Amino acid sequence: MADKDGTQRPLEADAYEREATTDLKDTTPDRPKGMPLHTRILIGLGVGVAAGLVVNYVFGDSHPGVERFVTNFTEPIGALFLRLLLMIVVPLVFSSLVVGVAGIGDIRKLGRVGLKSFAYCLIISAISVVIGLTLANTIQPGRRIDPATSQALQQRYGEAASKQVGAAKTAAANQDTPLMSVVKTIVPANPLAAAAGLVTGATAQNDTPNMLHLMFFALMVGVAITLLPIEVTAPLLRGFEGLYEVTAKIIDLVMKFAPYAVACLLFNNTARFGLDLLQALGWFVVTVLLGLSLHMFGVYSLSVYFLSRIAPLTFFRRIRTVILTAFSTSSSNATLPTALRVSEENLGVPQEINSFVLTVGATANQNGTALYEGVTVLFLAQLAGVELSLGQQLMVVYLAILGGIGTAGVPSGSIPFIIGVLASIGVNPALIAIILGVDRILDMCRTTLNVAGDITAATYVARSEGYELLKPHVPALAAAGIVKAGPSSHDVLD
Repeated sequence: MADKDGTQRPLEADAYEREATTDLKDTTPDRPKGMPLHTRILIGLGVGVAAGLVVNYVFGDSHPGVERFVTNFTEPIGALFLRLLLMIVVPLVFSSLVVGVAGIGDIRKLGRVGLKSFAYCLIISAISVVIGLTLANTIQPGRRIDPATSQALQQRYGEAASKQVGAAKTAAANQDTPLMSVVKTIVPANPLAAAAGLVTGATAQNDTPNMLHLMFFALMVGVAITLLPIEVTAPLLRGFEGLYEVTAKIIDLVMKFAPYAVACLLFNNTARFGLDLLQALGWFVVTVLLGLSLHMFGVYSLSVYFLSRIAPLTFFRRIRTVILTAFSTSSSNATLPTALRVSEENLGVPQEINSFVLTVGATANQNGTALYEGVTVLFLAQLAGVELSLGQQLMVVYLAILGGIGTAGVPSGSIPFIIGVLASIGVNPALIAIILGVDRILDMCRTTLNVAGDITAATYVARSEGYELLKPHVPALAAAGIVKAGPSSHDVLD
């Protein structure tokens, strides 16, 4: 927003959170009421964890009354929140990516932005895996677990592990040649089937859409729009811009419900598992969390300070809502709608850069997942007594980077990949049973790192393209007069 003298005011640190505490109607000049959104989410998180631990301590993790309460009350509430967010991912990703690519406007600039995004993600992912493997080799968590504990965990989660291993073997048996696999992974034969989550060649249905297919089709549509005369594409772009604004408003409505859903999601995990599993696998959990922390507050801090020119404390304070949403949902896809809004309204990343980098990054830039996969493979290899040579560990680095790109941005999406890597290095894939009990909790932490990494990439690319961060930007299509600039979401509420 501009002052009376025409100068631009910097963005509020919690612009999105302040907007989410109003009645959400753009034409109503109302003031925010009550606590900011991120504070209410944090309170919900604390209530859920505390209540879950108390229930687990008093009743245990297998009490039928607790299981009924979780199954019939808190689990449906948490699932409702997740499904509401996932419900808008397809229209949001498609419309934002088309609008973003069209807003970039120049094929050469698009290629430059894409190359910068890919190079950044590749380098940061490599750093994350190296951190994980260094810690795993130093701490040696697989040699510190008690054999009796290992056996008990294998018995407890053996059935679930067998299903995972069986599914992974079936997928591997049906795998095409490497080049054909790349083609089928990226290019959709039917974009509508990809959006609907239909499994190719089967009648089964998966709730998760194929994001790589959807993004490729959106990129092709956006590129085609930039190559056509503006008088031909303007009506279509106005429609996509309208769809984007509608989905953005749905995000605001859903996030009103976030504090209560977060409490239920955290209660579900802590009431069922408590702290027993974390204690049993303490060294493994510590290794993963230490690696994630070093990457989050070390590597990302250096990145935003030197590449994006933002003070690390300012950066993390402005993305608090995204961090809490990622932690509670364990899903990069479910967090993407909030990440798009927060990075634009709190950090000033232009819509055209924001839409491209974050939507692609939600699938292709998963640093936390890459780190976790590397640590898990080494942990289970140590547990099985398999010594990995330097060459094998470098192969794990390579595979973990690829796994971070190809892993689905949904809870426990990395498990099938880890099973495949274990089989390739001669470790019994059934050992995955040992970490299944703590996977969801660690998934919450690595998803937080994944989403924060996407935003660091967006700020770096925006800065490298000459945009000034922490200040509002008029969307490129609005500046070109193709669409109307709506009520500013960046107005400072005095």
